[in-house]
Amino acid sequence: MTRWLAAVSPTGATRRWSRRRTPADPWSTLFGKIAAYTFVVLVVTGILLALFYRPDMARSRYEGPYRPLNGVVVSHAYASTVRLSLEVRGGLLLRQVHHWATLIFVAAICLKLVRMFFTGAFRRPRLPLWSIWVMLLVLAMATGLTGTILPDDMLSGGSLGLVQGILQSIPLIGTRLTFWLFGGEFPGEAIIPRFYWLHAVVLPVAITGLFVLRHRLVRRHGHPRLPATATRSPRWLGPLPVTAGPALFFGTCGVLVLIGAFAQINPIWLLGPYRPGEITAGAVPDWYMGFLDGAVRLMPGWEFEVAGHTLTLAVLVPALIVPGAFFTFLAAYPLIERRLTGDRELHDELDRPRDAATRTAFGAGALAFYGLLWAAAANDQIAVHFHLSLNDVTQFFRVAVLIGPVLAFVLTRWFCLGLLERAGDEAAHGRETGRIVRTPEGGYIEIMEPVQGRRKPASIDPPGSSDLRPTGSRPRGRTAQSTVSFE
Repeated sequence: MTRWLAAVSPTGATRRWSRRRTPADPWSTLFGKIAAYTFVVLVVTGILLALFYRPDMARSRYEGPYRPLNGVVVSHAYASTVRLSLEVRGGLLLRQVHHWATLIFVAAICLKLVRMFFTGAFRRPRLPLWSIWVMLLVLAMATGLTGTILPDDMLSGGSLGLVQGILQSIPLIGTRLTFWLFGGEFPGEAIIPRFYWLHAVVLPVAITGLFVLRHRLVRRHGHPRLPATATRSPRWLGPLPVTAGPALFFGTCGVLVLIGAFAQINPIWLLGPYRPGEITAGAVPDWYMGFLDGAVRLMPGWEFEVAGHTLTLAVLVPALIVPGAFFTFLAAYPLIERRLTGDRELHDELDRPRDAATRTAFGAGALAFYGLLWAAAANDQIAVHFHLSLNDVTQFFRVAVLIGPVLAFVLTRWFCLGLLERAGDEAAHGRETGRIVRTPEGGYIEIMEPVQGRRKPASIDPPGSSDLRPTGSRPRGRTAQSTVSFE
């Protein structure tokens, strides 16, 4: 088929359509494609679910096939979700595929951002792409949060209570903002209809627009490539069949269907409808909101009176200031690095993480900070399963969240400098082979194997970096030191 298309297209336009070049680093595009394909699954399953879901908080008695709920007063939103799960053929599979797709969608975006950060793919001319992925992460998390509230079960009530607490912690306008959003006293009767339209229309349209803009920017600037020092493959792997994209799409769909069919998630008929003031034991949010829950658990219960108003730092700091500062810094990081380094050149080649030791170390510290907050969201489960004191576990995480990122920064930078020093030494003297030969003069020398396809680092470490040399390293002759500038 491809040969026929090439034969009937003398200009080569059809050949370019049927065969596309792919970058030598497939990981740079894999996570983005998985995110896009998972979003398509979310849209399709969401449209099908909307045909049976009723976004109404009016209450009535449940009368359905699930006997434990018979006679229980529930909202129409909860009743329609139970009916969709237990009475509509394939409804439970759709719900679970939709939920799992949300989790994987956010995970793919996070992995894409991590990949871009550690390889320096956010530098000119791809700064807008970095901003798009950061906005996609925020919108994906907001879409997932609003979606978990729609079933109106006990887990949904926990997320709803967190939203209420965050809003009420805002000084001066928190109470009025809460009354406006909920349409009166908590939980009111307007929050689910409002979140439904936000979840089903506004946020998906915004995400679609960002994906379209991202696609245009990729077509304009192309994909970055790995340097020759990180791969032995040529610059381009060669032509990619036009079936590769559909194959990945259907593979993603197949994996999601398998997970949705065999891995149960959010069985709302077992959890029961939401009742204000109650919460399910051991309930935790979806994984992408775990860091927020962990921050709230670790924050001491500090409150202050300011001009007759109570300022609740126990919620304001971990639920608003910490995530707000995190996402603001994440979006502005390329500009900060450009400001510190003065690097305004165009970059079509990716960095190896070791080549930018300070940036890599900073990223490792940020991941350690996030991971510790995420683990702290399960402090009660850790205490129960390991028979520890809950207070001791909480105190441990309070200390670890301050020391852990610093330790991760120092160790990662130390490892990067060691790898760079080793690479520079091999580029200058060759790689050790372990073969010892005797010279005609009676001496002994080691045979060194030349390193092919590697370039020696050209710049020198800044002053003070020599104290980070790994213990036991032994330079031979002139050892080329490597750059650790904030690239």
